Amino acid sequence: MLNLRQNQSLQQKLSPQQIQYIKLLQLPTLALEQRIKAEMEQNPLLEEGEEEDEFQGEDTSPDSELSSESSSDDEFDWDEFLNAPDDLYGYKAQVDRSAEEDERDTPMAAMSSLAEGLRDQVGLLDLDETEELIADQIIGSIDEDGYLRRPVESILDDVMFNFGVVLTEADVERVLHRIQRLDPVGIAARDLRECLLIQLDMMGNEVDGLENAVDMIRDCYKQFTMKHFDAIKRKLDLDDYDLKEAYDLVRSLDPKPGEGDFAVQTNYITPDFTVERDGEDFRILLNGRNAPELRVNRHYRNMWNDLSAKNTKGDGKAKETKDFLKTRMESARWFINSIQQRRNTLLRVMEAIVQIQHDFFEHGEGHLKPMILKDIADIIKMDISTVSRVVNGKYVQTEYGVYELKHFFSEGITGDDGEEVSNKEVKAILERVVSEEDKTKPWSDQKLADLLKEEGYPIARRTVTKYREQLNIPVARLRRQIVLA
Repeated sequence: MLNLRQNQSLQQKLSPQQIQYIKLLQLPTLALEQRIKAEMEQNPLLEEGEEEDEFQGEDTSPDSELSSESSSDDEFDWDEFLNAPDDLYGYKAQVDRSAEEDERDTPMAAMSSLAEGLRDQVGLLDLDETEELIADQIIGSIDEDGYLRRPVESILDDVMFNFGVVLTEADVERVLHRIQRLDPVGIAARDLRECLLIQLDMMGNEVDGLENAVDMIRDCYKQFTMKHFDAIKRKLDLDDYDLKEAYDLVRSLDPKPGEGDFAVQTNYITPDFTVERDGEDFRILLNGRNAPELRVNRHYRNMWNDLSAKNTKGDGKAKETKDFLKTRMESARWFINSIQQRRNTLLRVMEAIVQIQHDFFEHGEGHLKPMILKDIADIIKMDISTVSRVVNGKYVQTEYGVYELKHFFSEGITGDDGEEVSNKEVKAILERVVSEEDKTKPWSDQKLADLLKEEGYPIARRTVTKYREQLNIPVARLRRQIVLA
């Protein structure tokens, strides 16, 4: 049976200009530059530069004519304007991670990738043509952390399919064995155990603790990862001294040789703001690349003025040009206004952050106050979602270093004295307490909670667990170390 039902609901629909402003608001500095560049390429009426004096105060918008014709919504191609893919405008571009600021052409570090370095070393191994094909396939399959996670049979199949060479898995294993002993040693290992064993294998026999270290990783790997030291001693017949010597040797190895060296581009940070001392107060500077001067091209503006003064009825070409200029003029004006609105919003948010976190900018770490997005939203009289978009991916240069704006936000915890402190301060105390524990008998999360309570921070064990995990501090069992008397 078919039932018809009518529902009435109230919905807020954003205008195209609001959508444009929201998209611009969330962009970091370099992504904004790309967005502006793309807009200028798409809209020939838009260009960089200050507005010329002769046009100051002049009403350059086509609103007056639009009011005498049909609504601009009828003639402007909203679908084309709104549905252009984000990638085209650089919304997904990476944040520039350099400490240098306001240099338009930041020099990129010249780097030879690890893959190129490995191929150079392979050229010195005196491999035959088939082995070189295998080596190239192996190197091209290494992950960013330096591990080879593709099965040997897959590499074998690729070489045979692409080059018509008949191979066996033993052929691939033989070449892989040689690559794994290039610099960095352990590269292209299939797992951590193999990586550690390769590095131990390349050490000289005179290294203290080497034989016991090899036995521990080869025969007691599970006990090693779980830090079950008593089980290792029993199985390998070691005393505390021999175990510590072997364990310390393994800890000196690199668990991820070559990690990060496969990146194709060096990343930098470009601060969006700078906060400087100004007497007893602070001055907030917005990176100039966040608010470039934009204007409507003079040639097209004059063309628009000429066509506006003429009657274009019956002149198809003139009307087509006039319609084109009308939509592009409106688009350019909206874009310029959105950039200015973005600039104002960014400054208001940063000013509110400095207002609340004055002690931090005055004295540095250890003086953060509890602060949530709503606190900023209440000060600037804007929605929380707007503050979130400003904060996300933005950085500020302070005299204490460069910080992501998210760093200044944290929940509050009430201490024994009734004062509210930032959970970042509690995490710092937790780190200190853990660093001072007896490494042969690390404290449980409940014990850590008891110690924090003694320091005036009564928090639950589950909160300690959450903070410990956020700080990447292992559980007590994995923090245990061998300490000789």
